[in-house]
Amino acid sequence: MKRQFNDNAFTGLEAAIVLIAFIVVAAVFSYVVLGAGFFTTQKSQEVVHTGVSQASSSMEIVGYVYGIGDKTNQQLTSIKFAVANTAGGTAIDIKQMVITYVDEDHHDVLQYQSNATSTLGTGNWTVTARYNSDDSAADMLLEPGEQFELQVAVPNPGVNKAFSVNLQPAAGAVFPIHKTVPPAVEPYNLLPP
Repeated sequence: MKRQFNDNAFTGLEAAIVLIAFIVVAAVFSYVVLGAGFFTTQKSQEVVHTGVSQASSSMEIVGYVYGIGDKTNQQLTSIKFAVANTAGGTAIDIKQMVITYVDEDHHDVLQYQSNATSTLGTGNWTVTARYNSDDSAADMLLEPGEQFELQVAVPNPGVNKAFSVNLQPAAGAVFPIHKTVPPAVEPYNLLPP
């Protein structure tokens, strides 16, 4: 007589092995998902911190923008304005700043001229005065509460012509200054917005 084996039985040991396998797979899967979530959260946090640092190191114009002109030749030679940090901003190294001049005929990157007492050359810019600053003259770090007066030599764009001067700190957004040369140029001109 032939014995019949029945494979339909499922022992408790086999059930435990399958259950443990499912638990291990689920644990590994959840670890991978949580790890990816933590990585994404860290990257998002990094982006937010970078954005805040970029925004917090921008500057603003304090007061008016003045045009220094040659009345005889009816041309604008330079502009003067004061800059300061925005509220809650971080210190800005003024010597690291890139200033560009743009009009319909020019697009120039201007050079920093360290000697403010000499005549400002064409294509240059300088710091002519510092307000609320107890630092030495060599310290060109614009800190909260301080104001620096900048003078920027501009090529003659011509009367009634629009031009832009863009201030780009080492960290932070570009600050554009859009102005128009007045129809009659005086030695000192208030340039309206």
